[in-house]
Amino acid sequence: MAMETDLIRIGTRGSDLALAQAHETRTRLMAAHGLPKDAFEIEVVSTAGDRIQDRPLAEVGGKGLFTMEIEERLSDGRIDLAVHSAKDMPTELPNGLHLSCFLPREDARDAFIGHSAQKLLDLPQGATVGSSSLRRQALLRRMRPDLNVVLYRGNVPTRLRKLAAGEVDGTMLAMAGLRRLNLADQVTEALPLTSFPPAPGQGAICIESRIGDERVDALLLPIAHEETASALACERAFLAALDGSCRTPIAGHARFSDGKILFSGMILTPDGRDAHEIETDGPAADAAAIGRQAGEELRRRAGPDFFASWT
Repeated sequence: MAMETDLIRIGTRGSDLALAQAHETRTRLMAAHGLPKDAFEIEVVSTAGDRIQDRPLAEVGGKGLFTMEIEERLSDGRIDLAVHSAKDMPTELPNGLHLSCFLPREDARDAFIGHSAQKLLDLPQGATVGSSSLRRQALLRRMRPDLNVVLYRGNVPTRLRKLAAGEVDGTMLAMAGLRRLNLADQVTEALPLTSFPPAPGQGAICIESRIGDERVDALLLPIAHEETASALACERAFLAALDGSCRTPIAGHARFSDGKILFSGMILTPDGRDAHEIETDGPAADAAAIGRQAGEELRRRAGPDFFASWT
């Protein structure tokens, strides 16, 4: 039975990947409620993070640069829900908004795409690798201190074009994004979660909406994925305990096994020389507490001087 509703307005960034994620959300909602495509309107919103391409995001404001303009439209009612990459979301959201739904998580691994070598460890000494992520840059420097790691901004197709043109010898992208864009055939090496741990939230699509919006809550309920929500509660609590932002090289990944959450986390200095890791587990019902305690423990181990080096 179709759900009776007015036009459902979905806010998103305008990149190919963001639009693919918005379209996936729409497709799932259409199937869950028997709705036609024209029951939805996808509104593309230009964000500061998309417009600023010449500097590291950490220098100009961090994660919120990809969400602020979209959240303004959500708060004032111009859109009904917003579709985001979970790893782009700050741990603190504007008053009145919440992450109300997570879709089933895609592959959380990082992918290496090599131009002069297919595998990261096979790159020649001094090769140039481009990345916009402080976490990936730090992990690259930790694994291969000899590499020339450079800032590499742009959406997925832009980065691939730069790579093909020989601007860098290799780059790192999220496997999930490449899969969603049908570009997984570009990957030359999928890096193990153990040796190259992902960003908290990597591979997950989240939906943000207004707290107390019963219409949207009912709309999203059938497509919400409980395991992904629990894993992200753990990872985001870990991030929050570390005051994580785009300034902080932080990795964290939660997964399910036999009814428990298994969590592994890491913090690094930007040069990759100093790192602290943790592995822990517990009941899925305690996901947020597990993540928070892991973050607090790493903060204690690292000491205040470690974090001072990030600012």
